[in-house]
Amino acid sequence: MLKIQDVHLAYGPISAVRKATIEVEAGEVVAIVGGNGAGKSTLLKGIAGLMPVSSGQILFEEEDVTRLPPHRRVARGIALSPEGRQVFPDQSVYDNLTLGAYFRRLSNEALEAEVEEQFKLFPRLRERRNQLAVTLSGGEQQMLAIARALMGKPRLLLLDEPSLGLAPKIIQEIFDIIVSLRRSGITILLVEQMANMALAIADRAYVLETGNVTLSGTGQQLLHDPKVRAAYLGVSHGTA
Repeated sequence: MLKIQDVHLAYGPISAVRKATIEVEAGEVVAIVGGNGAGKSTLLKGIAGLMPVSSGQILFEEEDVTRLPPHRRVARGIALSPEGRQVFPDQSVYDNLTLGAYFRRLSNEALEAEVEEQFKLFPRLRERRNQLAVTLSGGEQQMLAIARALMGKPRLLLLDEPSLGLAPKIIQEIFDIIVSLRRSGITILLVEQMANMALAIADRAYVLETGNVTLSGTGQQLLHDPKVRAAYLGVSHGTA
């Protein structure tokens, strides 16, 4: 579904991602793990079209989307739930959701049906339907950010740090939702600081270090890799 070939992304003269090559098959959850500043979020921005690619190529369903603007990538089926949620704070939960489907130009009846689908997936949002997004808790805002992305009916969902700043109970809820989305057929590329949880649910995964892909394998392979465990899971090489 997604093929990233030798992609280079930079902030002016500073390279953030160097010659990254990553593949995502339809129906998979693929995780990208790494330390702060490794280039994980930058890579997702490049895929979403929010940052220009200096060199390399991004193919989505065998179509070159490297130079497409963000709104055309959304229309092709790529949606981003960004780091830090970035919901529209002065808009209600309902309005945030409808804005997620803006480009689809749905009838009122169809739009209400799509909103209802998100309320089924995120019952807490139904309770907060008319609240301004700024009044929601961090976990509720994260649910809203994911639901807003899903309103675009993506085939590929980019999730950037969905657990960031959330309590453990809410993090588990978010990961349960990710698993349910995978079961529904949505392909997911997940950037996540909670490497143990991300690798546990990932079909495959990549390690990104200072902008370079240094390791790849199945989620379970990387979860039990001694170097990954020592670097990202807080487990020493000698610990079982």
